Amino acid sequence: MTMVNKQANGNNIKNLHIAKAGKNDRFFTQITDIENELHHYRKQLKGKTVYVNCDGSVQSNFRKHLMMAFDVYGLKRLIITTFKVDGSRAEKYDITDGLDGDYRKLIKVTKPVKLKGDGDFRSDECIELLKQADVVIGNPPFSLFRSYVEQIIAHKKKLLIVGNVNAIEYKEIFPLIQANKLWLGPSLSGRNPEFQVPDDYVITTKASRVDENGNKFVKVTGIRWFTNMTHSKRNETLLMYKTYSKKEYPKYDNYDAINVDKVKGIPMDYTGEMGVPITFMDKFNPNQFEIITSINVPRIDGVAKYKRIVIRNKNPKV
Repeated sequence: MTMVNKQANGNNIKNLHIAKAGKNDRFFTQITDIENELHHYRKQLKGKTVYVNCDGSVQSNFRKHLMMAFDVYGLKRLIITTFKVDGSRAEKYDITDGLDGDYRKLIKVTKPVKLKGDGDFRSDECIELLKQADVVIGNPPFSLFRSYVEQIIAHKKKLLIVGNVNAIEYKEIFPLIQANKLWLGPSLSGRNPEFQVPDDYVITTKASRVDENGNKFVKVTGIRWFTNMTHSKRNETLLMYKTYSKKEYPKYDNYDAINVDKVKGIPMDYTGEMGVPITFMDKFNPNQFEIITSINVPRIDGVAKYKRIVIRNKNPKV
């Protein structure tokens, strides 16, 4: 579960937003999006303790999927903590038996324990649970994304979380990306996932629908999975067919690198530094490219361009 601001730009909602707002701000990750990503890590989850520490509702599909797939993934233990929303109490679920994937039976026999605090992932009791976990999975409050990731990395845990692709540029996140301590998961690349919203949510964008049961859904752009768990697509080689020319690839006024407007246009023979869109991270292979830095406002002939990640081809075909 996550929360999103209500402002739409054109047909899209562009930013996941924050945390302890009313139920009209709560967006729920679809179970298919969770399934499509988690299957890449099945072997890595086997025998592990998974902690979902930003779970705000019984509607949470993270809770449902991990309970149903407890035995499929071969989990050792599943810990889920909820936080207070609309006056509801914060609780903890602690599961060590998936009951052969019988979700209804598991829900019936698993009694939540009331937490002492409000379930904030930064609280002492939630940190103690984090210490017992191997992997953290979920959709954290976007406004707390920086501190959330920093906490998990500081405790040397694996993570698989949903966030906005623009988080790559954060000063707290980019060094992790650059040092290959954090990267993107594969399943949301090039997709705008749908999030279910509460029944009384007022939809202000055309990028939405209502299903046959009256459930409301809204598409959100720029969403990615962030992880430090290995997946096969991370080592896929980006195929390049373009060759460098000064006319097609001008240099920036304020940084010694050429501009590349599209990932598919990266020249295969250029040996220097190149500025590419942040969507390059969907294709980033650390064996093929090196991440140098990022530029917030690159300029060409005085004209500002969008943010760029500066990269270098490790094995250019010269």
